[in-house]
Amino acid sequence: MLRYATDWLAVYREQVNALNVYPVPDGDTGTNMHLTLQSVRRELDTCDEHSMPSVARAISYGALLGARGNSGVILSQLLKGFAEAIKDLKVVDSAALTRAFQAAQKTGYGAVMKPVEGTILTVARGVAEGARGEHIEEVLENALFRGQELLDQTPDMLPALKQAGVIDSGGQGYLYMVQGMLAQLRGEALPPAPDVTSYAQQQFENEEFGFCTEFLMSEATRPIEEIRELVTPFGDSLLVVGAEGYVKGHIHTNEPDQLLATVGRYGKMLKTKVEDMSEQHTEILGMAGATARAEEELPPSGLVAVASGYGLVKLFRSLGARIVSGGQTANPSVQDIVDAVRSVSAEKVIILPNNKNVLMAAEKAMELMEGRAVVIPTRTLGQGIGAALNFSANVPAEELRDGMAEAALAVTTFEVTRASRTTNITVKDGRTLDIREGDVIGLMDDELVQSGGTPEGSVMEMLERHYQGQEIITVFGGPQKTQEDLEVLAGQISGVYSGAEVEAHAGGPDLYDYLVTLE
Repeated sequence: MLRYATDWLAVYREQVNALNVYPVPDGDTGTNMHLTLQSVRRELDTCDEHSMPSVARAISYGALLGARGNSGVILSQLLKGFAEAIKDLKVVDSAALTRAFQAAQKTGYGAVMKPVEGTILTVARGVAEGARGEHIEEVLENALFRGQELLDQTPDMLPALKQAGVIDSGGQGYLYMVQGMLAQLRGEALPPAPDVTSYAQQQFENEEFGFCTEFLMSEATRPIEEIRELVTPFGDSLLVVGAEGYVKGHIHTNEPDQLLATVGRYGKMLKTKVEDMSEQHTEILGMAGATARAEEELPPSGLVAVASGYGLVKLFRSLGARIVSGGQTANPSVQDIVDAVRSVSAEKVIILPNNKNVLMAAEKAMELMEGRAVVIPTRTLGQGIGAALNFSANVPAEELRDGMAEAALAVTTFEVTRASRTTNITVKDGRTLDIREGDVIGLMDDELVQSGGTPEGSVMEMLERHYQGQEIITVFGGPQKTQEDLEVLAGQISGVYSGAEVEAHAGGPDLYDYLVTLE
């Protein structure tokens, strides 16, 4: 049911995005809820389907790890409550399903510091109130009926919804999930995606909404309650939740760098995401009326790039790319890439995988697009930047391909991260590196070349061995590096390599201390 609900929500994802005006009109509620369910599905695909504890864990764990955005984090808590209610059962009957929806509502409300009516929480309450009946199908039908009643009332509960003349987007997304569960039970085929010709966000000014900042942390040294108190002063729309040693945070703030550096001192940062909500707002408005423009003349080329780290994401977007979130340890699916290609209005779309582990998925997506996409096999984010700098929407993709591929290979990329295991490795120049778990390691163009010392020392050692007179050295700091750390390292580099222009930016990729490009 949940697998099918993921596909069902995907059909209506853009429609849900178009309703999104609360808490900010950034137009990504449907996308975030779908990504959260996709993460659940990935866990379900590897769990023991004949064990209810295993299935329940997959639902809860997958939702937490994949939660995106305010709506996705709340959905993860609704699913956590649902999973807790079924984990000790042998079978889910109508009574158990009723209890599961009730537990979902309770956990969802409990996760939000200041619950607001007129949101997904209200609709979850309606689903829980309606979930009654002798048979599972009847439970789902009644849950949907009562959930829809409350969804229809949401404009009277939230002024922003009434102003825009829409129902709550998160609540609608939740009902589509339940609707998908019922459709699977009945054996119904997926419906065609509805045409979306207007976006509620068009009725709002492009204000400085701040930054939607998220993090996923393991091995936390502070309780969730203390971490929640720690980040509370940084902004609003705050959610900090956790399970099984993981802490997931979501907050709207104007100080993403400082927030992530502060939180990063109390655990191992696994994933971060920072979105400039003003830019998101502008992008969604750019998509408004896309259906109406479909018959107009399209630009020859579009660009899709796989990236993580908000500084890198911002750079790729500034170069004209539609972003697929992912990279090392968080590889996007073929469907993620296909969806991004389809969302770009262009005759042909160039895909930059930017990671050797994403290359195969990108090539498969290209096959599925049947001639509408081409892949440039970028294996690092640095190569992706080099290629993207040579992109032009006004030039046919086939004419761009060779030049972009050549530009990608002209960029050298250093990555500084930590070893995940203890080992001995002989590198290309004959040196043998003795590496312990947790040691700093340095990679050049995705090949190990350095180990030990500090992250800053790793960068300087790799430069000493491999700098070949490049003109520009760009440093991106990871989520646990402060602006001061970046400035100090940039100063060190400038002092030694005075002939190069040195740039330093926050927002490097997750799991990395530094990403450095040499052009």
